[in-house]
Amino acid sequence: MPDFTDNLRPSQPDGPTTLARERQKSNIATEELGQHLLGSDGFLVRQARILPIIQQEPLFSKDQQQNLSRPERFKLGVARAKLLRRMKDTHKWSQLEYQMAEYLVDDVSPYFLHMEMFITTIREQASEEQQAHWLPLIESWKIIGAYAQTELGHGSNVRGLELEARWDNRTKEFVLHSPTLTASKWWNGSLGRLANHAIVVAQLLLPDHSSPDQYVSHGPHPFIVQVRDMKTHQPLNGIVVGDIGPKYGYITMDNAYMLFDQFRIPHSAMLSRYSKVDLNTGIYTKPEKPALVYGSLTYVRSNMVHRARLVLARAVTVAVRYSSVRRQFQDRDGDKTRPEMSVLDYPTVQIRILPLLATTFALHYTGLAMQTVYKNARQDIEKGNFNSLAHMHSMSSGLKSLCTILAADGIETCRRAMGGHGFGGGSGLIQVNNDYLSKPTVEGDNWMITQQVAAYVIKKMTAAVGSPDTPGIDETDARFKEFIRNKRRPGSEKRTYDILNILQNSYGRTLETNNRQTYDAYEQRVIKKRNWNSLLIQLHRLSRAQSESIIVATFFDALSNDKTLSAPTKNVLWDCYRLFALYSMENESFEFLRANAVSQTDLNSLASRVQDLMARIRPHAVKLVDSWMIPDYLLDSALGRYDGRVYEDLFNRAHRLNPLNRITFNPNYWEDEIVKGSGDNGRGILSKL
Repeated sequence: MPDFTDNLRPSQPDGPTTLARERQKSNIATEELGQHLLGSDGFLVRQARILPIIQQEPLFSKDQQQNLSRPERFKLGVARAKLLRRMKDTHKWSQLEYQMAEYLVDDVSPYFLHMEMFITTIREQASEEQQAHWLPLIESWKIIGAYAQTELGHGSNVRGLELEARWDNRTKEFVLHSPTLTASKWWNGSLGRLANHAIVVAQLLLPDHSSPDQYVSHGPHPFIVQVRDMKTHQPLNGIVVGDIGPKYGYITMDNAYMLFDQFRIPHSAMLSRYSKVDLNTGIYTKPEKPALVYGSLTYVRSNMVHRARLVLARAVTVAVRYSSVRRQFQDRDGDKTRPEMSVLDYPTVQIRILPLLATTFALHYTGLAMQTVYKNARQDIEKGNFNSLAHMHSMSSGLKSLCTILAADGIETCRRAMGGHGFGGGSGLIQVNNDYLSKPTVEGDNWMITQQVAAYVIKKMTAAVGSPDTPGIDETDARFKEFIRNKRRPGSEKRTYDILNILQNSYGRTLETNNRQTYDAYEQRVIKKRNWNSLLIQLHRLSRAQSESIIVATFFDALSNDKTLSAPTKNVLWDCYRLFALYSMENESFEFLRANAVSQTDLNSLASRVQDLMARIRPHAVKLVDSWMIPDYLLDSALGRYDGRVYEDLFNRAHRLNPLNRITFNPNYWEDEIVKGSGDNGRGILSKL
């Protein structure tokens, strides 16, 4: 029977016409900007090569995945992950090409922890002998591993972990034991149903040499432990392990619980690159730097900083394209015969989306800087130089906190800015929103880990106060010392910037505010001896200011030093820089005023300056999101399609692809039958689970 809807078209101007006009309004060179952002390391080349291969595989079709139950999605996730691994062998993909394939398929792989934290921990924490044994097995996937640190009762407080690893000097073994229910490992990805090995972090308990019957804890240490039989895949005796159940997002990840009952592991299970227990004497050798034990967390945090810009760019791409196509109401003061206004022309929509568009570029340059700092620090550590460890740890903690907040909140802001359709499955934001909700919590709660940043910068300020006239050993040290020297000059506290230079001086104002906040925290903690807990809110603000100063400075330096971008494109990016800096300044206006970095007149002008910048960026918005080169396959969004066919796609998904519309239901409440002609009364649904 003919379907008359096949011949219906959207009202005019339609999406394709609208986006074509949007692109014509901008003189940005999209390809040039895309290469600038993602071309230097071959990202775009890999994407172009891998995308058609992925799209040819029926298993990677995204048409129906939102309609599947959690068990079905987990099975699909495992099937996809296995196929991707086989394709890596078939196509002889490099590790970067394989990661690109995973990125495009856009499922959280059930093998994710095997490829991220499990192998990274072995590389960073295992001795050379242990690496020689384990790495070939891990890299070939002959064993599948996970990382089991977080427990039911302790997450952020790693020192409070309850699982015990007690040394038995008689048998030369460690005995893993969960003394309480809260000692259960919890949230450990890839472990619930798939992994057969795990890095297990436990309290190292050794006999007290003065009293052998007593044991002394030497803090949490990592052990490599086989948890399932290699043939039957059943848990080994003395281990209870399984999947924790439904959660926000990560529907394809088997987050685990795991408990041990007097489970014995060999002496060689303790990862012994930096610390070890002597096999014969039981004497403990502690690591030169305790923070080295948490190297895997630093690695993951630095990756989270780097990846934040791509996930936010997806949400902003959808929001900008859709709000350009979407039309609502005519201009109250305009020509009533003209079409309704594009939603993105409303300042109330721009203020939610365009600062986030600027943020994507800020996060991009920050992510690159974080990767460089991590790489250089690891190279130093490999050479036995630990001088950069504290800076790397502080930077990764602070930026992980701020960047994941900006991205997670930004995704939701984009969704809300799109109105009712942003709530639907055609938005393409359901999975990315739910999955990213975990990021402000995992690998260190975003409020808790800011204490590490605060402790670091207070220590740096203390050193600067003690010797302000000596050369700074790094950029932060030099800045703090200059601040102390300036502070001692008469009248320095009254200094404010000229209002005419607010745009040019946003960089300096941000650093000045961070200096002031750091000194205040130093004064409260070091001089006045305030209790640490009483300062936690202030310290969190200090960490945010420190991280914001890094982001602003990195964005500024990247544009200042760039030699590749054409003038029109760079001018727009400078406007994005100013929008990000001034919008952030407006949100933190009290701190800037208190630090004498701005005047009240400056602050009063911020709102109008932000709106002026948004008006300048608005004509380029579509081309700016185009420059991220995100394929429609990855977006999986009717609202964010490159061609603008928003309403055709939304209707197709509802009318033709929705399996619920192929079922005829029985609405009569007095009849048990649920589906017409089936006899199904619905009572067997739960019994099938």
